[in-house]
Amino acid sequence: MTVAAQTAGQGPRAAARRLAGALHRRPRLRLALLLAAPLLWLAVLYLGSLSVLFVSAFWTTDSFTSQVVKVWSADNFHALFTTPVYRQVIWRSIGVALAVTALCVVIAFPVAFYTARVARPRWRPLLVVAILTPLWASYLVKVYAWRLILSQGGLADWMLKPLGLSGPGFGLPAAVLTLTYLWLPYMILPVHTALAQLPDNLLDASADLGARPGRTFRSVVVPMVLPSVAAGSIFTFSLSLGDYITVQIVGGKTQLIGNLVYSNIELDLPMAAALGTVPVVVIVLYLLAMRRTGALSSI
Repeated sequence: MTVAAQTAGQGPRAAARRLAGALHRRPRLRLALLLAAPLLWLAVLYLGSLSVLFVSAFWTTDSFTSQVVKVWSADNFHALFTTPVYRQVIWRSIGVALAVTALCVVIAFPVAFYTARVARPRWRPLLVVAILTPLWASYLVKVYAWRLILSQGGLADWMLKPLGLSGPGFGLPAAVLTLTYLWLPYMILPVHTALAQLPDNLLDASADLGARPGRTFRSVVVPMVLPSVAAGSIFTFSLSLGDYITVQIVGGKTQLIGNLVYSNIELDLPMAAALGTVPVVVIVLYLLAMRRTGALSSI
């Protein structure tokens, strides 16, 4: 090999070593290069689509042709807050999301306490897998399974008939019950993790100081687990607020924000965009409220 060939081969290697050394001395530059691709994806696809959604909400629709007219107007947002139907649907959607979140907390806490503190250590991983198993099934399969359970003459009626009762049928209670089942694992897992990491010496110290179980639960367990509960509520609240398929299948005549967006997407795209901004704003406000609890660091 000639000297010229050796020199040509050493050139790229030397440049690579200089680049590696420069990146090693500049950790911020290295981090910026690593995050460039995902941040670009976030800015272009996610934030870009949200920007288009917000901008199109200020457009109007020709009442005769149903074509979008790119004329700036706040009529869509004015209609959201002045039309009784839209106001009812917005508040109903927020109420359903809060109800689902509250039910998930009530059900998840005893389940997570058993899996994290009561069950034998060798059974705990299997119990966690059992909790995750419903997430592996199809969303539509689970919803239609609940439709069969809640239908007239279904499993719910069969189980409640000896008590002289009947199932809830299709409607708002059925939608809340189905959504609670769908998103319950997202609440159980963070609560289970928080309870599993709860130091035993804190509970022993509380007992040694004479605190009863109820006082220990209020003063020791709840403050330690509250951020994880708030973190789980972010998932249950946001997923319930934007859902529309469950309500269409088991909700009967109930309408939520997602249903209105879906029904307006063909006839009045700007109004559908205005309706779509409502869950985004509500979830942002909810995230700001949960930030004070330390929930974002527990996700």
